[in-house]
Amino acid sequence: MDANKIRMLAGILADAEKMRKPIEPLTGKFSDMTIADAYSVQMAGVKTRVGSGGKIAGKKVGLTSRAMQEMLGVSEPDFGHLFAAMEFKEHMPVPVSRFLQPRIEAELAFVMAEDVTGPGVTSVDVLRATAAVVPSFEIIDSRVADWRIKIQDTIADNGSSGGFVTGSQLMPVGAVNLKYVGMVLEKNGLVLDTAAGAAIMGHPAQSVAWLANALGIMGVPLKKGEIVLSGSFTKAYPVAAGDVFIATFGGLGSVSIVFGT
Repeated sequence: MDANKIRMLAGILADAEKMRKPIEPLTGKFSDMTIADAYSVQMAGVKTRVGSGGKIAGKKVGLTSRAMQEMLGVSEPDFGHLFAAMEFKEHMPVPVSRFLQPRIEAELAFVMAEDVTGPGVTSVDVLRATAAVVPSFEIIDSRVADWRIKIQDTIADNGSSGGFVTGSQLMPVGAVNLKYVGMVLEKNGLVLDTAAGAAIMGHPAQSVAWLANALGIMGVPLKKGEIVLSGSFTKAYPVAAGDVFIATFGGLGSVSIVFGT
């Protein structure tokens, strides 16, 4: 896919986000788009956003569960970029009007203590390079109408990133075995779902290692101080104004999010 087309597609996605008007899947019109093309579109969008003053706060990993990979017919995760403007404060209402079709995911965020650059990064390398982990929510959102996405669509659309909220307590990465840490997700006072860290590629640090290696191919490091959302413990759930979600992670604390209009 040539550079002009890549910039055009990045612009289409940026306009959809700005105007809050979803578009048809890019893969419907550009059926020859490859995964490499899709990442080129994402990176073009990131470059434009940074050029306009946007500050990268970190990265997110998606499609970390086998069920989600099977749904989209892929065998590995994808990633997107987090910007500072995407971060919302815990206990302060998050306006659903900010998004097109938001869904919520409960995740563990890794806060990097040092730069990590692939290839060859392992989960042990990630644990050594992590300052802390913190319970988090990711708000995913698609600029593609009705979430009719293929893997290329979500990658081009910055991994369907929307926003994120982190809890108030940073915990040492060795506080618990992240593979076995349990998570309880509540919605409006009722238990909605439960899961364990092993749902994230066997171990959440493995997800971050995959990300470091995928970025390394592009010459991009995970940087000291960046936040990395390692992937959802459960499937994503739709949200509406008035909803309150709480995710409690065994031994690591909890995070809450309130949605307003």
